[in-house]
Amino acid sequence: MEKSRRTFIRQVALASASVLLPKTSWSNAKSYKRIIGANDRVRVGVVGFSDRHKSSHIPSFMSHYKELNFEVVGVSDIWKNRREEGAAVWKKQMQNDVKAYRNNEELYNSNTIDAVFISTADFQHANHTIEAVKAGCDAYVEKPFAETMEENRAALKAVRESGKIVQIGSQRRSGANYHAANDFIRSGKFGPITMVELSWNVNQPGRWRRPELIGQLKEDETDWKRFIMNRPYEAFDPRKYLEYRLFWPYSSGLPGQWMSHQIDTVHWFTGLKHPRSVVANGGIYQWKDGRRNWDTILAAFDYGPLDDLSNGFQVTFSSRMHNGDENPAEIYYSNGGELNLNTNKVSPQGGLTKNMAAAMNMQPNLLPEISLKSTEKVIASANTGGDIMTSNHIRNWMECVRSRKEPNAPVEAGYSHSIANIMTTAAVHTGYKATFDEKRQEVIANGKIFKY
Repeated sequence: MEKSRRTFIRQVALASASVLLPKTSWSNAKSYKRIIGANDRVRVGVVGFSDRHKSSHIPSFMSHYKELNFEVVGVSDIWKNRREEGAAVWKKQMQNDVKAYRNNEELYNSNTIDAVFISTADFQHANHTIEAVKAGCDAYVEKPFAETMEENRAALKAVRESGKIVQIGSQRRSGANYHAANDFIRSGKFGPITMVELSWNVNQPGRWRRPELIGQLKEDETDWKRFIMNRPYEAFDPRKYLEYRLFWPYSSGLPGQWMSHQIDTVHWFTGLKHPRSVVANGGIYQWKDGRRNWDTILAAFDYGPLDDLSNGFQVTFSSRMHNGDENPAEIYYSNGGELNLNTNKVSPQGGLTKNMAAAMNMQPNLLPEISLKSTEKVIASANTGGDIMTSNHIRNWMECVRSRKEPNAPVEAGYSHSIANIMTTAAVHTGYKATFDEKRQEVIANGKIFKY
């Protein structure tokens, strides 16, 4: 079993957009051919009983599972404590037997799963998605989708070839106000985008820290080698296991965790697949607790058509973890005004006035003061609960598992936000401007392909 596990991880790491991944040991004709009927109960497995899954997936799922005829039947987690807790929590919720599995091979070999939630460590999402679709399962996958282009390409290829329904956990795509913003921008009424300001500031000393759990995690109660997958080997460290968001290459930190949400809206609203370039600056200015990932960042992106460098716009992303009001901001600017997704209003604020336009013999784009649909609000706290956007997003995935229609955040959305994230990570770690080689589908910094 250990040998086959290492073989699979090596195969995933070496896979690229031009290489077909072989079937894993748990793939079989039955899992590929099974079609969920209108009245069939959809059996769901949990890959990683994480805080995100516990706080947000569970209440969201419970709001819709009876109506859509879903049930959770298994929990896979390599840490004994979490898989036992997960099975117990879900058994209480479902009022039926929920089995605990030591790893994903056991889960998929059980042949009892139709779909999975994937909420493992950031760097594992892409590889766990490949496992899921190769086992014939649909998947709801938390962001960031991938932290390296090698894994990003391999996961995109695997999902497309499988025909499985994969929803990326970019829940803004299921928010009514975001749909209204997308419709307004695409209608042409907003005019060409000239600038986008994204920010996400908090003051949460304990964010991404798990001191109460560090002492509980024992090496003999988990599988450290399975956890680090294809990353360079390091000795067992409970901090890197439980606080992975603070440590590259297990997470990119601020770009993967927060920027991935906001940059996704840029791709969605504009139809652009990735930035043309990224530069970044920042550091660890406040929380000197041994972390590797910055607590403060400012990244500047150039977006626009690849074949016309005279057209485009700038995007900035700023984030600090040591002073902030937990009120993420996304403001789109045109020459006529702004579209503000904090106030959920389009307004002529800062735009060219009628008199100014007349004096310059220009046609003004006079934006009206209108309100976007808004019953949802982005939650920036560590525990979002079953917020309405996440609930809507999980429901959309469940409905698409049944209808086989494309979900609100398909795998291509994850692929695109991952390119932006990896470009930002490359700029952070090299100090150089990062660009994207469209032909090779590789991130380039200082003339070299960026690798962890």
